Amino acid sequence: MPIQNRTDIKPGLAVEIILKADQRTGSLTRGIVAEILTNSSFHPHGIKVRLEDGRVGRGQNIILKK
Repeated sequence: MPIQNRTDIKPGLAVEIILKADQRTGSLTRGIVAEILTNSSFHPHGIKVRLEDGRVGRGQNIILKK
């Protein structure tokens, strides 16, 4: 389920995102959030973020540390 609320995500969180190029396949990419790019408080397809490695995509899952 996409991360739709901006309040649910913050820099430093480990997340899975879907890159623009992977939207058809649904392939997920893991990384650490460096910056939140979506200005609105809600987006139905997921909040857009930039990872620390520079890749940009819409947040899909928060990875919980065990």
